[in-house]
Amino acid sequence: MLAATDSLEQSTLRERYRRGDTTPQDVVSGILQRLETAPDDHVWISRVPDEDLMARARSLQPQDMANSPLYGLPFAVKDNIDVDGLPTTAACPAFSYWPAETAPVVAKLLDAGAMLIGKTNMDQFATGLVGTRTPYGPVPNAFDPAYIAGGSSAGSAVAVASGYVSFALGTDTAGSGRIPAAFNNVVGLKPTRGMVSTRGVVPACRSLDCVSIFAMSVPNAWEVLNVVAGFDPGDPFSRAHVAPSSRCEPPAPRPFRFGLPASGQLQAFGHPTAEAQFDQAVQRLVALGGEPVDIDFTAFIETARLLYEGPWIAERYVAIREFMAAHAEALYPVTRDIIAAGAAVQGPDVYAAYYRLKALRRAIEPVWNRIDVLVTPTASSLFTIAEVEADPIRLNTQLGYYTNFMNLLDLSAIAIPSGFFTDHELPFGITLAAPAFSEALLCRIGARVHRAAGLGMGATGCAMPPRTEDAECPS
Repeated sequence: MLAATDSLEQSTLRERYRRGDTTPQDVVSGILQRLETAPDDHVWISRVPDEDLMARARSLQPQDMANSPLYGLPFAVKDNIDVDGLPTTAACPAFSYWPAETAPVVAKLLDAGAMLIGKTNMDQFATGLVGTRTPYGPVPNAFDPAYIAGGSSAGSAVAVASGYVSFALGTDTAGSGRIPAAFNNVVGLKPTRGMVSTRGVVPACRSLDCVSIFAMSVPNAWEVLNVVAGFDPGDPFSRAHVAPSSRCEPPAPRPFRFGLPASGQLQAFGHPTAEAQFDQAVQRLVALGGEPVDIDFTAFIETARLLYEGPWIAERYVAIREFMAAHAEALYPVTRDIIAAGAAVQGPDVYAAYYRLKALRRAIEPVWNRIDVLVTPTASSLFTIAEVEADPIRLNTQLGYYTNFMNLLDLSAIAIPSGFFTDHELPFGITLAAPAFSEALLCRIGARVHRAAGLGMGATGCAMPPRTEDAECPS
């Protein structure tokens, strides 16, 4: 059976299946008990009916384990990703529809033996980094319900952190797959744009959107990426690439070089404990063989501003303009105001910003000759729900300082738990980023950094499992 305190971490659960200590039915029964006694945390928008979930568990047979890489692992998906049999709302009830088919990214997980528990709450139309812009109720932080969970993939991160699922899918356009990971002490992997199909995903900025992965550890996220990555000819934004190997490759023999924003360019927004936590993370990287390199962060900051201050806001408007024209009153007020600004963007604005982005990319290119990865805080501030509701735009903007440039610059990234803000004992994390299709490198370094931090997994109280060859990226 699955006890209330048992871990759903992937390697741990897989070993219990192998030993015959538990079955998928036991796991489902245990999860349903956890959900029955869980606080009203607004994590879910819809759930797979209990009887259908149990039927799915019964369909998984022990002999299937060898050919099912995610056998019996429970997962959740953000409610802007289609699943046949469940409505897609994007956190807007008036927008809700019943999809004709399951998104390919979810279908791959089901084919690999995973068990879908349900669809999770989010900032409406994936517009926000806070997890409060939803009519289904703000998603509270897994450690303190007075604080935000981060967004827009709030419910997915909290579902993992709270031990309801082994992993979850989110999306990431401006940081939605990394901010909630940092605030809830879990890993958030944002793959390269186009590496994972976005067909069947309600678009935010379609040219920038990524499907992201929340997991309890880096190897867990890497394992899921190996299942869902791949070219999709039905997705015009999918990109052909070399698929990730089933295991991370050993790192290069030389020490890795990691870039840090130069003195004066790190922004803590008045939270000095963030600076102390980031300094500790840097020292861990050095202890693991990393060589710090100061870089000029100016072009990254300017690129980040383009996402909401430039014409890319028009992409959000294009995604739902017909719905907005007929149902403007159905949108969450802050969301409506942000997206509506996209209607005023003119053609010359688009090309001027595009040219500027190309210039910024070219200015940044030499940086990657000096470093292997860029390291920043994922976010240097964590706010209460009340603070965000009183000042929604300015605080949300602060949260995007280290995240908004990633997809515009075509980077891959992973958010890693690193410690706790010492003033309120809530999670603090760092992000490793590198050029497109650098996921293996990021996961090799990220796995070592995460383990060196000595943290538990999410808010479950469970320790990281012992390092084994099938549960850790080799270092």
